[in-house]
Amino acid sequence: MRIRVDDISFAHPGGPTLYTGLSFTAHEGSLVALTGPSGSGKSTLLSLLGGWLRPTHGTIERTAIHDVALVPQNPHGVSERTALDHVCLPLVARGAGRGDATVVARRQLMRLNLEEVAARPYRMLSGGERQRMLLARALATEPDMLLIDEPTAQLDPRAAADVCEALRSLQEAAAIVFVATHDPRVIAACSTTIDLLTVQPPADDHGDS
Repeated sequence: MRIRVDDISFAHPGGPTLYTGLSFTAHEGSLVALTGPSGSGKSTLLSLLGGWLRPTHGTIERTAIHDVALVPQNPHGVSERTALDHVCLPLVARGAGRGDATVVARRQLMRLNLEEVAARPYRMLSGGERQRMLLARALATEPDMLLIDEPTAQLDPRAAADVCEALRSLQEAAAIVFVATHDPRVIAACSTTIDLLTVQPPADDHGDS
């Protein structure tokens, strides 16, 4: 399993070029931080890696990557549904029986130290618990590539520390994981860092997070 980014550039129609000459390769088991300040194109790069956008120049080659999961920056859920329900949902939607889905969901909740809140409704979860629950839901589908957007952006320091610990455990996942972040704690939890400032046209105005 591999993703190879070769000399890509990207600009939104009518917008500035976010980066030029960006190249890297990541393999199964990689946990990669995509860093840079607001406007450096981190979120856009996640969309490029996921195949939802195409580069203006260059190529992105995916080998044996079939399923891609995205964990968005701002967690959303159904107020009265439990954490377990949320993790089960994508499995049931794919045709799994509720019993089988529950077994998988509980395993992932336990992996991220959420077993004690499995029966708790979404509205009663803390910010850190919600973020980790979304990670558990994404992992339950066994994606080949996991894209995580600013996982600590809205969290207090304690909740952010819990999420960082969860991220460290993702290196054991059989997936390629990219995390868009400017949080030094998240960067430290990753095994590799790609700094988008090194591939940005210095004269351009940037507008993406």
